[in-house]
Amino acid sequence: MRILLVGDVVGKPGLDIATAAIPRLIRERGLHLVVVNGENASDGSGITPSIHKALIECGARCITLGDHIYRRKEIYATLDERDDIVKPANFPADAPGRPWTLVQGSNGSPVAVISLLGRVFLRPVDCPWTAVDRVLDEIPRDVKLILVDFHAEATSDKQVMGRYLDGRVSAVLGTHTHVPTADETIFPGGTAFQCDVGMTGPHESILGRRIDRVTETTLTFRPTRFHVADGDNRLNGTIVEVDDMTGRAKSIQRVTVRQKQLDQADKL
Repeated sequence: MRILLVGDVVGKPGLDIATAAIPRLIRERGLHLVVVNGENASDGSGITPSIHKALIECGARCITLGDHIYRRKEIYATLDERDDIVKPANFPADAPGRPWTLVQGSNGSPVAVISLLGRVFLRPVDCPWTAVDRVLDEIPRDVKLILVDFHAEATSDKQVMGRYLDGRVSAVLGTHTHVPTADETIFPGGTAFQCDVGMTGPHESILGRRIDRVTETTLTFRPTRFHVADGDNRLNGTIVEVDDMTGRAKSIQRVTVRQKQLDQADKL
């Protein structure tokens, strides 16, 4: 099975390139499952039901989230009612959403998707290692393919999680920092790992936000609204090929799709 995790979708530019590029990637890369981190898709912070719907309709099978999950209150009902979107599993049990879900790839294989929030430099939250142990105990034993989106700030957090889960899940892929890392690898136990798959959105920016706004606030301490930028739009993600029988990763590859590539392809 070939699984793609699309990194943090930021604002309308990120949503536009995600919905345009995902169908092409499914077709051209022979993908069986696409998972998208959508926690920044609504004007740079949070997600709405209409954005969830747009991502699912373009080919994503599941949406993962992170620290901005509840920024838009209108998503609460979607989180509770839909089985194709998950909250971080180390959030309180009473928080809206499900801690993990089971989705089916286009080849018929079931895949468990887990979202976790890191601890270093982020809001106080329950232990992600304890949470993932609890979730893994809940997943049926015959489900061999398990994808973990670890939404964390520190690479140390992410590396510890990757090593902790080596041989127990198919992939541990990081999100949140919006910068893709060049450390993709397969650990000895067969778990694919990367600290961060990167951002989907405007890269002529500072982490997806307008450069002038972020710079002004940084230099003067005067608060400004960090509007989403709009230049150099790209999709970043990572494809993991997994053995359906064992759940072990066979390959891992970073993927970048630029808006210019899509525009040129449309002209052909």
